Amino acid sequence: MNTVKKNILSAENLSIGYHQKKDQKVIANEMNLAIQEGSFTAVIGQNGIGKSTLLRTLSNVQKPLEGTVFINQKPSNAFSHQELAKTISLVLTERIPESQLTVFELVALGRQPYTNWIDRLSNDDLEKIQWAIEKTNLEALQDRLFYELSDGQLQRVLIARALAQDTQIIILDEPTAHLDMHQTITIFELLHQLTLTTQKTILISTHEINLATKMCDELILLSENKIYSGTTASLIAQNAFETLFTSEIVKFNRTLEQFVITKN
Repeated sequence: MNTVKKNILSAENLSIGYHQKKDQKVIANEMNLAIQEGSFTAVIGQNGIGKSTLLRTLSNVQKPLEGTVFINQKPSNAFSHQELAKTISLVLTERIPESQLTVFELVALGRQPYTNWIDRLSNDDLEKIQWAIEKTNLEALQDRLFYELSDGQLQRVLIARALAQDTQIIILDEPTAHLDMHQTITIFELLHQLTLTTQKTILISTHEINLATKMCDELILLSENKIYSGTTASLIAQNAFETLFTSEIVKFNRTLEQFVITKN
């Protein structure tokens, strides 16, 4: 049986950054990336290195300065807004506007690309919503108002909304920001299990490097001078982790495959 997976999301000669009046602020350039379908991939790197900008560019929220992003081998700029909404779901770090939405209603917003002009939910929509709620273990919370939830519970709701959107690719920017250790591990485990049980491709940015090295299928490591991508083992072989921090306090332990605090 052929088990070779195709590249579902890729970039060629990609430059990312911003336009500032008449100038461009380039954050990273000449990036070549390939993400396999059904994988759990993390983008890691120091603050300000461009992790969020990369995710926004890959999801077509932000235009590249140069180069091309491909989704299923098709240039992302060739997708209509509707096509893109049925292919990629995006969970950013922005706060949700105040409202009286319940958990169920917030998850149901993921069906907007499919609902008719009066936003009536079909039986298929309802089945997808309930499936997403069950996959994220939110059955007991679905009638709660979303602002009554803990940060960890709300993050699960946002993941459920992305699942309800039923896209091939789910992109999450810092999904464990502001969560405690237990909640962070729970979210990582949930995302890992979702790739196994749904075959969806999940791409996140994260500062939780030690969890990413253990739980993600592949990593994209952004450093000042080079972009590395591959499994944890392949990045260790390339000495990639040594480029992340210059501090003598934190070192990468190749045996443990983890960053550790050194003692004088």
